[in-house]
Amino acid sequence: MTKKTKLDLYKEFKSEYVTSKEPVLVVVGPAKYLSITGQGTPGGERFRSHISALYSVAFTLKMSEKLAGHDYKVCHLEGQWWADDGSDFRTHQTRKWQWRLLIRVPEFINQKQVDAAIQTVLTNAKSALAGQVKLEELTEGRCVQMLHVGPYAEEKASVARMHELAEDNGVRLRGPHHEIYLSDPNRVPPQRLRTILRYPVE
Repeated sequence: MTKKTKLDLYKEFKSEYVTSKEPVLVVVGPAKYLSITGQGTPGGERFRSHISALYSVAFTLKMSEKLAGHDYKVCHLEGQWWADDGSDFRTHQTRKWQWRLLIRVPEFINQKQVDAAIQTVLTNAKSALAGQVKLEELTEGRCVQMLHVGPYAEEKASVARMHELAEDNGVRLRGPHHEIYLSDPNRVPPQRLRTILRYPVE
């Protein structure tokens, strides 16, 4: 019997995720995500509890689909960041930062499947916040993105270069700020963290 290939969305949509350390223009198609929103300091207890809820649902959903014959790789954590007043969120105290944590899922995932995974997580008492997880579709379209290597706190210089590329091409960045975390900060030192930065443009 031929073993089915596990779906890898990073290979399926390679042009959206393989990027250089220099800012480039890319086109990002519509994508489905599990999401959970909140406010507060990244790395804080509230932030970590939301990540835990998101991953609990993501892996429960993945195992359910694997048993149904639709195996896929769970994607990296992503995050969107903004401030309530529309200004650069970095100019505010971290406790006021707004965020949406994301994990991309295959197109065949639907609300019924997500609801079932959430119920399983709640029933097993894995995360009390699982009920806040949603299934959303994002359409970012044309974007500027680049690979940032180093601490999150040093992203400002990379974002400035992204602004320059946008201006050179007659467009401007629009929010929210989008990050795709290719490295686990619990295992990788800050200077080696690899993060894709992305902004839709208009």
